[in-house]
Amino acid sequence: MENNKVTQFSSDENWKVRTLLVGVILGAATGLSAAYLLTKRAEKQGEPLAITSGQGLKLGVLVAGLLRSILTLGEE
Repeated sequence: MENNKVTQFSSDENWKVRTLLVGVILGAATGLSAAYLLTKRAEKQGEPLAITSGQGLKLGVLVAGLLRSILTLGEE
């Protein structure tokens, strides 16, 4: 009986690790894509990349909204 609890806990930990790994991969891919697009746009315009504090704040609010939406998934 005790052995079954340990096995169940291990499988619970596996889904957590898989979820974290998928999140890391998706986050890295998204960040890399965003950086690539920003650098390509700056190259096309022929000027160095410059993000104002207002643009940074706007981006931060958008990311916070996205995270909030992710947190509410499945809470219907």
